[in-house]
Amino acid sequence: MLDRVTLRQLRIFAAAARHLHFGRAAEELNLTQPAVSIQLKELELEVGMPLFERMGRRTHLTSAGAELWAHVRDLLARLREADEAMESLKGGSAGQLQIAATTTAEYFAPRLLAQFRRVHPGLRIRLTVDNRQAVVRALADNTIDLAIMGQAPRELDTVAVAFARHPLAIVAAPDHALARKRRLKLAQLANETFLIRERGSGTRDAMERAFAAQRFRPAEMIETGSNETIKQAVMAGMGVSFLSLHTVGLEASTRRLVVLPVSSMPVMRDWYAVHRARKHLSPATAAFREYLVAEGARLIARIMA
Repeated sequence: MLDRVTLRQLRIFAAAARHLHFGRAAEELNLTQPAVSIQLKELELEVGMPLFERMGRRTHLTSAGAELWAHVRDLLARLREADEAMESLKGGSAGQLQIAATTTAEYFAPRLLAQFRRVHPGLRIRLTVDNRQAVVRALADNTIDLAIMGQAPRELDTVAVAFARHPLAIVAAPDHALARKRRLKLAQLANETFLIRERGSGTRDAMERAFAAQRFRPAEMIETGSNETIKQAVMAGMGVSFLSLHTVGLEASTRRLVVLPVSSMPVMRDWYAVHRARKHLSPATAAFREYLVAEGARLIARIMA
């Protein structure tokens, strides 16, 4: 019943299944939302069953949709690998690289890719930036080649290669009362309001581990899903925040934010290049991973300076 289904329909279905939102799928594919809806309706007619269903304001895959998605993501991954294999046989630097980065890595990942592409000018690159949960899901679905993230997922069988150190600390507005202190203990911030990332964020996970190690809990926490929103709130005097120092380079250099001198900070983690353990790495993916290991730390230090 799928012999008349086109590859274009499967690619549209894959985007809709990833996002569970027809509008976002249309944006990714540079199509209109009606065009996406028409193609998915035609695909459902070929399958003979609905693939998506609406429950309230959210879109979900039906059981048929989930089953088809399991096969389509493998099919598209194999097609991508075949395309990369053909490109590698031609020689040169052509090929395709699909990378996902967590939101905290967005402050340096595009620059790393731009530098890499200068050496491989024929390379086609797709960079997706999302929170940690979405990046882990992309790894699980095999829709990306490599992820840049602060911690490898425990729930997946992956290979994680550390390529740079990752400092995290507590930041405040320069006119905050504690900004004038020369040395602080974490306990002295117990009465502060903390602007924190959402659950599932790598920054949130690092914060909770650091705080639990000292049995510390702030008086109040305000949750948001954006580093930029948190920085704006801290600069406005709403509170302090535990953030990656790789997200506040510009603000720190212009004294719009200051790093508080807490004795147990910065918390040092690592940045990792992560891929599925059994995944066949294309020449482009393998070259980019080697590039991160060889040059990543130096380039990030330069970008963040």
